[in-house]
Amino acid sequence: MVQNVAGMLAELEAEDFHLLSGVEQGMRFSEWVAREKIPEFSRLTPEEVDYRLDRCLDRELIERKTIQYEGYRLKFEGYDALALHTFAERESIEGFGAPLGVGKESDVYEVQSYKPLALKYHREGYTNFREVMKERDYTSDREHVSWFYTARKAAEREYDALEALYPDVKVPRPIDHNRHAIVMEKIDGVELSRTKLEDEQVVPILDLILAEMGDAYEKGYVHADMSEYNVFVNTEGITIFDWPQATPTDHENADEFLERDVDNVVGYFRRKYPRLVPDDVDTAALASALAAGEFETVREYGSGE
Repeated sequence: MVQNVAGMLAELEAEDFHLLSGVEQGMRFSEWVAREKIPEFSRLTPEEVDYRLDRCLDRELIERKTIQYEGYRLKFEGYDALALHTFAERESIEGFGAPLGVGKESDVYEVQSYKPLALKYHREGYTNFREVMKERDYTSDREHVSWFYTARKAAEREYDALEALYPDVKVPRPIDHNRHAIVMEKIDGVELSRTKLEDEQVVPILDLILAEMGDAYEKGYVHADMSEYNVFVNTEGITIFDWPQATPTDHENADEFLERDVDNVVGYFRRKYPRLVPDDVDTAALASALAAGEFETVREYGSGE
């Protein structure tokens, strides 16, 4: 499990961040950065590099391996420290709070600014990098791909989608982005998978979600990973989050992804509320209606009871 580095940030000095940034630069070219290359990348003297390497190793921000040479690479804690330091310098965040959610592909924490916000660290590629490379098309055009490149591209994709969609689609407001991390609006609510809706709420909430998917399509994006785990429900409606796999609507598979998203969402409601959601929903026709901006209610696309 990746450790939270927020409490360590005050201990780190400017030269420590130069060292971490230098290792980061070197990892653009190889997984392990040769020790003799680090002064060039970090713009520190060899003596200063020796001292800073020891400090960063002690704090588990980097790791060392002896292969044909003595090499170093960032751990995710080191990459987190670089992103967090940048956010603090930009005054995007002023304090660090409790975890909001920790998963296989991201960690989310509450942070303080002019109001409580959420900080999301992308973790794609760190523990299962080869599988991620096969599945994620944003790594397919690079011969040397490191886990931090994969995580950074996921964060870039998500931030770009949020900027394009907000405020016309119910998504978290994007605040700032650096490396593999995003600062965004903190959403209050309950994950759809954990809600028990009243009978009269079921179809209206499903219609709300589908309508937001249609609005996102109109703004140029398909979520491409919709499920009951990335929708928040609260008294004001719904919010759709987790957009790193967002796909532009001009992508050759966009309509296929939209139909899959519709299948996932409608399928969840059918399983959980079988008496209340129409039987045999024509998800292909429903997806086409969303893409055309013609959707009104899911009841039009099923046989009912």
